Order: sequence, then structure tokens, then C-alpha cells
Amino acid sequence: MASHSRRRPLRERRAALAVAVAVAAVGVLLSLVMALRPDSEPNAVRAAAEPAAGNQSSAPAAAPEQKAEPSPKQKPKPKQSKASPTPAATTPSARPSPTGAPRSAPRPASGAAPLAGRIQPQVTYKGVATHYDAADGNGACLYGPSPDLMVAAMNHTDYETSKACGAYLLVRAANGASVTVRVTNECPLPCAPGQLDLSKEAFAKLAGLSAGRIPITWSLLSPSTSDTVSIRYKTGSSSHWCGIQALGHRNPLARLEVRTGSGWSRLTRTEYNYFLSPAGTGCGGPLRLTDIYGEQLTVDGIAIRPDAVQPTRAQFARH
Repeated sequence: MASHSRRRPLRERRAALAVAVAVAAVGVLLSLVMALRPDSEPNAVRAAAEPAAGNQSSAPAAAPEQKAEPSPKQKPKPKQSKASPTPAATTPSARPSPTGAPRSAPRPASGAAPLAGRIQPQVTYKGVATHYDAADGNGACLYGPSPDLMVAAMNHTDYETSKACGAYLLVRAANGASVTVRVTNECPLPCAPGQLDLSKEAFAKLAGLSAGRIPITWSLLSPSTSDTVSIRYKTGSSSHWCGIQALGHRNPLARLEVRTGSGWSRLTRTEYNYFLSPAGTGCGGPLRLTDIYGEQLTVDGIAIRPDAVQPTRAQFARH
């Protein structure tokens, strides 16, 4: 019995040792598992320092890296600018006009004129003014008699194959006098770039006719008007051939297109300010007009009636 009593504590010590070894092994195994987990602490810290695009809640709010790196919700704020308006300010009316006056909608979001040629808005040009007898105000643009004689002939270079036709210009003399004119004619060479040949009536607003030739500056206008655009088919137009002209447009016209079976077809502009469809494509059908600012007007119901001025209900926006 005494011998059995001495062996019992030995078994107990061995059992305790086995339990201790097992516990230690489990602890080592758990440590290895935690170290190999993909969402362990080191990876979570990197995610907080480098937030993924579009994942605004991947970083813990209390992580110290949050203070140094703004969250995705904070990043767009410094990017807001006039070139990238917020959704609440996408209409062009949120952008100030050069004069600070309100501008009527609709119009492109940008104040630029991507389709302008040599004559750009918000640019002041230098040149000289001469004068001529404008008679009834008609000229190379073939608009016909002008309702007033505040008209000008644009020099050949800036006339740009009739692209200047219908443009409104503010002309200023060195003495401070000014006049607003509409381009209805071309001043042939040797008229120099920047030169305007004004009607006698317009020139007289700036200086005496005896001055003959004076230095000026001029710039493009987008005036207020209650008129709408009109369309006129050229003499001889038919469903087999036609020439089309737009009149009364507030801003210079950049394109005139006709509807075809496959979409819109751009017509070629002539130096006498008509857009031609040599094969009659689109003649008598819907038309699409585009000004230098990129605004488009679509008009329908214009029949082929040569030499008749047919009004529409559309007008380009003011800039």
C-alpha cells in the first residue's frame, strides 16, 4: 500500500506536465493563425493609409493615418472649380458673363466658342475704320436691305468665306465714341486684317466723314433681340438642288445641316453666305443650325420657296 501511495504523485505530475505542453502547443498554433490572417492588424493599418477608390468606409475612424490622409468624401472639395461645376451648378447661368449681366438659357456650360473662326468672343481687335456708301445696307452676305444702316464690311481675311456674316460688333474710336454694327458685306483686298469699312452712317457716329480713316478697336457682341432666326431658299432651289441661308441669328453661324436617312449632313458654305446641297439632299426637310458657341437649333416645316424669308420660332442664346 505504501508503494502504491508513492507512485500516485508521479502520475499526477506527468498528467500536469502533459496538460501544460498541450496548452503551450495550442497557444503557438493560435499565434500562427493570427499572424497569417489576411485582415491582421498590419494590413488594416495599410488600408487606412491608402483608401481604395469608391470605398469610403474601409479605414477605421480612429486610425492615426486618417488625420494625414483625407477620406474620399473630403477629396472632391478642392477639385470643384468653374471648369468642373458641382451638380447644383451645371447650368451656364452659374458662370458670370464678361459683363456680369444675366444670360438666358439654354446655352453651353462653357463660355468658350469652340466653333469660332478668326473672330473670337471676349477678344478686342485693333484696326482702322474707313467708310463707304452702303446704299440700302445689302452686301456680299446677301441679306437684302438692312432695317437700319448701322452696317459694316469686314476685311477679306476676317470675312473668312462669309463666316463673319451677321456678326454684331462693338466698334470704339480713340475719342471714346462707339457704335454697334452688323457685318453684311466684305471689304476686298487691300483691306487689311482688323480693318472695318463702315457705312457712312456708322462712321459718322465715331468721327466726321472728312477724317476718312481712323484707328479703332472692335469686339464681338451677342446682343439682346426679340427677333427669331429666319430661313431663305436661294433662287432656283428645288428638291434636286438648293441653297439655304439663315438670317437674323444673334450669334455668328458656324454650321447648317440637313437631315438625311443616316443622320445629319453638313452643307458647304459659300462666300456669298448660302449653304449648298448640290444633289438636293435634305432640301425642304428639317434643318439644324449651330452657332460658334456650339448651341444647336433644329427647325422644321420650312418649305422650298425660293427667295421667301420664312421665320422660325428659334433664336440662339445670349452670351
